[in-house]
Amino acid sequence: MKKIRYRKLDAIRGIALINMIAYHAIWDLVYLYGFQWDWYQSEIGYIWQQGICWTFIFLSGFCCSLGRNPIKRGFTVFLAGAVITAVTLVIMPENRVVFGVLTLIGSCMIIAGVLERWLKRLTPVPGMLLSFGLFILTRNVNGGQLGFERFVLCEVESGLYDNLVTAYVGFPAKDFYSTDYFSIIPWLFLFMTGYFLFRVLEKTKAAGMLEKSVCVPLEWLGRHSLPLYMLHQPVIYGVLELMFGIAK
Repeated sequence: MKKIRYRKLDAIRGIALINMIAYHAIWDLVYLYGFQWDWYQSEIGYIWQQGICWTFIFLSGFCCSLGRNPIKRGFTVFLAGAVITAVTLVIMPENRVVFGVLTLIGSCMIIAGVLERWLKRLTPVPGMLLSFGLFILTRNVNGGQLGFERFVLCEVESGLYDNLVTAYVGFPAKDFYSTDYFSIIPWLFLFMTGYFLFRVLEKTKAAGMLEKSVCVPLEWLGRHSLPLYMLHQPVIYGVLELMFGIAK
């Protein structure tokens, strides 16, 4: 049986990848080379960054059911995240990445794979709505609150914020630091929102509309997003170093 390829998803992932590369290039210029771009550190830059993250995590959940072995793929992505953590700790510890987005996505794939038998028993629409509701409810949990952005529902027990294990779950201690931090809570819930949305579309046969090719170059980028993610920062840094000299 021929494997179905949802080319529009590849294209969307390709667009997100281009945005991510641009965002990280500007991050390097601002924080490593001293460029003063106030807009980047404003709400505009924050919305841009969040849009990229939401897209990658949501799409990862949406596509989770498409592969044959989500647990194996999850371990591959998790290992890629571990490599990034190790490299940044050695080369640039002041800008280290601990529990970055790849660690998160790999973890979510593994969790979804382990729970797949039970997840498939859930009705997709309620599962999607519950997942997104939990994401909104726990969006601020890293900062010690339940709520979404400026809307705060209540404070979370401070004793939960203790060590690296709790940071991985979503409760970082005060001295925890990472330039790219995505904990299981709240982001697993956004991942699961995508997971259940695909099941909704699959059940209604609407997923077929995603098969048509829209832009071959973007689709190529989307299909190779993991190796390109791994390579983009060293390439960007190398180019900027050639252009602007030794980073401050």
